[in-house]
Amino acid sequence: MSTAQARPTKDELPEDTRALAWLRALGPQGRRAFAGAFGGYGLDSYDFFTLPLSMVAIAAYFSLDSGQTGLLTTVTLVVSAVGGAIAGVLADRIGRVRALMITVITYAVFTVLCGFAPNYETLLVFRALQGLGFGGEWAVGAILVAEYVSGKHRGRTLGAVQSAWAAGWALAVIVYTLVFQFLDADTAWRVMFWTGALPALLIVYVRRNVSDAPAAAEQRRTSTEKGSFTAIFRGDLLRTTFFATLLSTGVQGGYYTLATWVPTYLKSDRGLTVIGTGGYLTFLITGAFTGYLTGGYLTDRLGRKKNVAIFAVLSALAILTYVNIPDTADWLLLLLGFPLGFCMSAIFSGFGSFLSELYPTAVRGTGQGFTYNTGRAVGAVFPTLVGFLATSWGVGGALVFGSVGYGLAVLALLGLPETRGRELL
Repeated sequence: MSTAQARPTKDELPEDTRALAWLRALGPQGRRAFAGAFGGYGLDSYDFFTLPLSMVAIAAYFSLDSGQTGLLTTVTLVVSAVGGAIAGVLADRIGRVRALMITVITYAVFTVLCGFAPNYETLLVFRALQGLGFGGEWAVGAILVAEYVSGKHRGRTLGAVQSAWAAGWALAVIVYTLVFQFLDADTAWRVMFWTGALPALLIVYVRRNVSDAPAAAEQRRTSTEKGSFTAIFRGDLLRTTFFATLLSTGVQGGYYTLATWVPTYLKSDRGLTVIGTGGYLTFLITGAFTGYLTGGYLTDRLGRKKNVAIFAVLSALAILTYVNIPDTADWLLLLLGFPLGFCMSAIFSGFGSFLSELYPTAVRGTGQGFTYNTGRAVGAVFPTLVGFLATSWGVGGALVFGSVGYGLAVLALLGLPETRGRELL
């Protein structure tokens, strides 16, 4: 006589503890969404870094001072707040995938147009319009993936998406090194912007292969208040929106100060060549990539708030150390690039999961798009201040101002709840 053995339920199955369990847990559709978001954010990063890497050549070509060059970054980040807010609303109203394609097309087109700018004013306008797409891509892509993954794996999954920023940055440095080696500076900076057409290839993949998470798409269709700005400023969400914006301001103020001015610091204050700068940035970017992945893991293990707090403090300390290395110890500058990149990136790993978990499905795109990109816009004041302060303090001395942003981030955490393990509703 035989007895039938009941098949174990999903909850009774042994947990997959292998290294890429989070990726397998996404399923085929989720992995395609991950690939689309990773590619979009990586190319977003590539297009952003065409400016900081070319800044010295652009300043020489148009005879700009440090304040004017800093404004090129600031206007990109300020306008990105508008782009992020619009993209968030679109993500809630027309879907994550459609909004993602719109943002990628926008930042690619205006990056290319920057290469044709005949004067500083035109470049400033094109760079501002590039910010519309730049501001929206991350928020939309992060939500697209977040809605496919469980709370248990969300931190490391979104941390892996964030690591695309380092991958795009690395690609930009490689192209920059080659282009500036073989072309004169007056032509090379334009070619850098023209290579910003690369994201057009991604659109084909996303259009054919990526779709919104079915459960989230259904819930969004039945909602009566999707994509509403007023909703994120009512009731409990008002407090969430305020402190999430303050958190984004602090972290991004510190980050973009470094991302914008470190290449110039290495050239102007430390006297490095194009090849030398590329070598130093390799350590910084390798640290950044490792930091994104490590921070994602720690976000799931320690919680969203602890991860941000730990790396905010470490990032501030890393800045202070980096800019006070003696001129006779450039080898130490090289080595410290790794922990600097690691800390300033690990703090971002929890952002995709944290902000997604703070808002309900109907206004998730609006909430995340607004808080992240408004914080980016206000934080954009930091690079401009560094540019003006650099005339009297030097770029290295002015970079210290970036540590103030990380202090703001720690204060913002006091007003936000811990969301580790929260399932998206």
